[in-house]
Amino acid sequence: MTVPTRPAWRYGVDPHEDAPADADRLLVWLARRQWRTLLAGAACGIPWMLATALIPAAIGRAVDAGIVERDAGALVTWSLAVVGLGLVSAATGNGRHWFAVQNWLVAAFRSGVLVDRAVRRTGPALTREMPAGEVLASFTSDFGRMGHTFDVFARFMGAVVSFVVVAVILLRGSLTLGLIMLIGGPLLVASLAFVMKPLQRRQSAQREQAGKLTALGADTVAGLRVLRGIGGEDAFLARYRLQSEAVRLAGVRVAGTQATLDAAQVLLPGVFVLVVTAIGARLAVTGEISPGQLVAFYGYTAFLTRPLQTAVEFADKLISTRVAARRIARILAVEPDHTLDEAATDPALRLQVERLVDAATMVDPASGVEVVPGRLTALVSMRPEETAAVAARLGRTAPGEHGVTWGDVALDDLPVRVVREHVVVAQPDPRLFSGPVRTELGGPDDDARRAALQVADADDVLVTIDGGLDGEVEERGRSLSGGQRQRLALARSLLREADVLVLVEPTSAVDAHTEARIAERLAHHRKGRTTVVVTASPLLLDHADEVVLVEGGRATDRGSHRELMRRSSTYRSVVVRGED
Repeated sequence: MTVPTRPAWRYGVDPHEDAPADADRLLVWLARRQWRTLLAGAACGIPWMLATALIPAAIGRAVDAGIVERDAGALVTWSLAVVGLGLVSAATGNGRHWFAVQNWLVAAFRSGVLVDRAVRRTGPALTREMPAGEVLASFTSDFGRMGHTFDVFARFMGAVVSFVVVAVILLRGSLTLGLIMLIGGPLLVASLAFVMKPLQRRQSAQREQAGKLTALGADTVAGLRVLRGIGGEDAFLARYRLQSEAVRLAGVRVAGTQATLDAAQVLLPGVFVLVVTAIGARLAVTGEISPGQLVAFYGYTAFLTRPLQTAVEFADKLISTRVAARRIARILAVEPDHTLDEAATDPALRLQVERLVDAATMVDPASGVEVVPGRLTALVSMRPEETAAVAARLGRTAPGEHGVTWGDVALDDLPVRVVREHVVVAQPDPRLFSGPVRTELGGPDDDARRAALQVADADDVLVTIDGGLDGEVEERGRSLSGGQRQRLALARSLLREADVLVLVEPTSAVDAHTEARIAERLAHHRKGRTTVVVTASPLLLDHADEVVLVEGGRATDRGSHRELMRRSSTYRSVVVRGED
């Protein structure tokens, strides 16, 4: 039996399709994926504005044929034509607005999907290339701006077509007025380039300053406790005040240029109307045009302020859209530390990895550290960053080439997805997300969750959270103490049941009694499975099968904790910290 496949949502993005990391090409890429609704919007926008443009012509004919010639039938006919054009404009205006909103929302949504996918793909590489506040600013403002040009596209197409039609009508009625329309209109729009280019530069500068301000605020919120602990609030407020002032000044510069552009949208078309009306009145007095044509020409000039303003608005929106597209393109251009490989689903590769898990030693040539399968190995160094770097290489959580081997296989040759399935690295600064405790921990069932919490000595955490496993963890676990967050994160790592578990300073925030219980339970819980612990705690080290001493980035000694305490003065100085 054939199982029907669920069609992809037509407004989504193909997961196997990459968007260009260039602002202009990105806009074209988005337009190609919604060309149908763009054309539909234009198909409604053109008759909408064209019907409005032809109303003065119908009124002029009603004046000449109906009033001047005293023909009641002609007057009724052309009056009905005016009513018909109004109905066409109203009906197509509704369709134009429908597609305009749809085009705006779809472009904004697709931009959000692309950036969200890029953030997930690049991971920590993104915040090394760009400040976190810059990325956050894209989520809060750039997506909406990406849809602005698509929103005004239908009106712009209507403005172009109606402008050409009116110019042709004027040429047929008066060569002078027609040439003024055809030449003067584009020149007025082109003259706005003197305002638009500075506006684009100033909008980019304001956007950059706003991103820096957001990044400063995000960094401060993340380190608020530290700031309060060292009394750094005043220093932060001073920095924030200076950056806020820079944003304000950039906004003032943008506002001045934007005000000039807004004024030009009213002034230039208004001057244009005065010129055309004055010339038309003179031609009517000399008899070169009829009274109905004069009325029609005045209606045209009044109408032409709309397409000219629409053209100016389109240029303005295109500027803001390109500014937002440049920011989004920067995010899309960031390369991840590692590329996910579809070979992760290869059965032969999985079988190979299973053999490595069971019997292969992991070796880090950069430090000489060896991790024997099925044992609890502890890494000790006077400089904790050295052993933390070894842990990152073992789990491929650090950028660049690592050179770690797993049996006869280079770890860098394995797909990242495979490595992530079998090797878990738990960092010392656990990140907790908001949501139910049960969801935060993961795991197959509540029994497994409670067992992991018991190993991490985190039973008291459930007591402090209303609802226990059903209770809610606040954002970043801010309602919990540092030790509680660390133990909850340890339980979460244990529930992954990883073949190779790497723990970096897992008990740095707990007291000695709690640490002793965790050390004993952890060794028992992970017995027979490969575990690496980066620590200098004698309570944890005493339960390790093997301890490796790292000096200057190289493994210099190994053995049990008690053996190294007897024979190595360097080891004793690291572990005991000078207290014999």
